[in-house]
Amino acid sequence: MIVVTGAAGFVGSGLVSKLNDLGIKRIIIVDEFSNNEKEHNLVGKQYAKRIDRSDFIEWLKEHGDEVRFIYHIGARTDTTEFDKEIFDRLNLNYSKDIWRYAAQYGIPLVYASSAATYGLGEHGYDDNHRVVNDLKPLNAYGDSKNDFDKWVLKQHIKPPFWAGLKFFNVYGPNEYHKGRMASVVLHAYRQITRTGELKLFRSHNDKYEDGEQKRDFIYVKDVLKICIFLKDKRPESGLYNVGSGTARTFKSLAVNTFRAMNREVDISYIDTPADIRDKYQYFTEAKINKLISAGYTEGFHTLEQGVEDYVKNYLMDGKYL
Repeated sequence: MIVVTGAAGFVGSGLVSKLNDLGIKRIIIVDEFSNNEKEHNLVGKQYAKRIDRSDFIEWLKEHGDEVRFIYHIGARTDTTEFDKEIFDRLNLNYSKDIWRYAAQYGIPLVYASSAATYGLGEHGYDDNHRVVNDLKPLNAYGDSKNDFDKWVLKQHIKPPFWAGLKFFNVYGPNEYHKGRMASVVLHAYRQITRTGELKLFRSHNDKYEDGEQKRDFIYVKDVLKICIFLKDKRPESGLYNVGSGTARTFKSLAVNTFRAMNREVDISYIDTPADIRDKYQYFTEAKINKLISAGYTEGFHTLEQGVEDYVKNYLMDGKYL
């Protein structure tokens, strides 16, 4: 059996779909299933059993010898949440429990870390283990992910294979439920549909013009291919950046969304909300040398390709992956 935590969420549900496409149906899906909106992500998916997040650790303790692989994708991902206790409980300590049982039962483990661990990028965006202790995330979410990465790197008892995936800006189908935390592509599509125009955040950094803030946007279909690659090939264990390797501007993302919708470009700018302004990343770009050196050869969607596929094949018809 394969376990996927966060299986009703954005990346997790896409991963269940990808596993199904590969003929894998003996999947244990784990999540907090009270959000009815997330249930749409699971329609048509095939799996063996669903287990509530709060019951999973006890289940794993009893059934770990039946599990062949764990994708621990589930996490509290709200970057505007400031309660450290919530992140310690759901992201840090919960992940430690999963790690311990994966190690005990010899289960390979892939877990979701985050590019939020890199903070303002003072130490670059290199997934080198030596910089992990020096990183300064900008919020409690990033701290929780970096705290787990730091803890993992100190462990002597480990799963037979493990990989911590530092997801950059992932966008694509099955994120309809994410609200404020959804990708800019989804927000842009909805705003353009509603008003015919798009408002982006104004730059509050003299080094960047409005709309020229840059992020490493990666299409979720590429993320899923990387997850499967790691399961099948099991290269050297460690932290891996999961980004496209190319930073693009928010303005480029917006223009491509307008084009995919066959709309005239109409962009204006508003102030970045005060509660996130001093914690805003103006540039991210994944160094993906380690992933490529590990043998990943599938390539990546360009921003143009990813946005067009997402808009035309999913958003316009409200479809799911």
